[in-house]
Amino acid sequence: MDEQQAENQRLRAQLVGLKDQARRNEEIFRRSHERNMSLLQAASLGELLEAMVGGLARAYELDAATLLVRDLRHEIRQLLQAEDPHGELPPGLAFVESLEGLAPQYNTLWKPWLGPYSASDHSLVFPGQSGLGSCALLPLRRNDELIGCLNFASRDPQRFMRSHAVDFLQHLSDIAAVCLENAVNRSRLVRSGITDVLTGLYNRRYLQHRLVDELARSRRERRPLACLMLDVDHFKPINDRWGHQAGDKVLAQIAHVIREECRDSDIPIRYGGEEFAVLLPGADNTEAGKVAERIRAAVEAGEFVLPRGRVVLRLTISAGVSCALPSRAEEELKPLGDKLIAEADVQLYRAKSEGRNRVCGVAG
Repeated sequence: MDEQQAENQRLRAQLVGLKDQARRNEEIFRRSHERNMSLLQAASLGELLEAMVGGLARAYELDAATLLVRDLRHEIRQLLQAEDPHGELPPGLAFVESLEGLAPQYNTLWKPWLGPYSASDHSLVFPGQSGLGSCALLPLRRNDELIGCLNFASRDPQRFMRSHAVDFLQHLSDIAAVCLENAVNRSRLVRSGITDVLTGLYNRRYLQHRLVDELARSRRERRPLACLMLDVDHFKPINDRWGHQAGDKVLAQIAHVIREECRDSDIPIRYGGEEFAVLLPGADNTEAGKVAERIRAAVEAGEFVLPRGRVVLRLTISAGVSCALPSRAEEELKPLGDKLIAEADVQLYRAKSEGRNRVCGVAG
């Protein structure tokens, strides 16, 4: 009888243990599902990247979390900039040209790696961190290509061990990789509607949208907003003599010069045909004039090669400058934006009428 009671007690204790384990498993599943949904429901590339770094670090109570994204041609960084020009990268996010040199595990990483943290192996993965005990490296792979890696770390040496089950981490890395690929593709599609295919600069449609935003920021921060209008001098004969393909090649080269001479905060735009515009947040009339003069001088000094290198052209460009500082009383900003462009356009045609290859509209 005593043996039967002992067996019953043992079975009841085992049942309680199984119920507790089932509840823990259910809680783990629920939390994992919530984390996966937070990635799947991200509305933008920037929101997804924040959810993958900061969101997961908070959810799993990690001491450190990083996301390394392979971005060989800086495309993803440009997509983020177009999505939110004034946004900052989430802490822990880094873009790299290659992952393999950052940690030895990345050379053959096909599934999550869990193990002890080693400063000699993992300091580049978790820069600026100390006192870490264990870490997990989750590869983000699409079509057999390592496109990034999500990295977790804890001060607890037992938190991430090789003996632990990695099924839910593998599932998380699969979800994260698909979400990252989809978000980048979606951002590419959005950007294709606001950029000029030939030059890679923003298009006129984007200018109309961005202009109001920049004027609102200018009003809020009490900083001026300047505008340049630029036009290539004597461009029509190029199309007439060598054809539109040659003209397109020249425009693409001039767009590159404009982009190179602009400040990082400036917004170069192909306005139409051989005409370009540049918005200069925070620049007054004098600063905008300096940028315009740099562009003018660079174009004048440049050599523009036609297809197959048959002909090298020397060209010039004319520019007009305008500037605005909205008052707090101005509620309707679109008319002010139209006026800013119109004034720069007037100065551009003044430069044309005064002999071309010059900048007009700069305060004396």
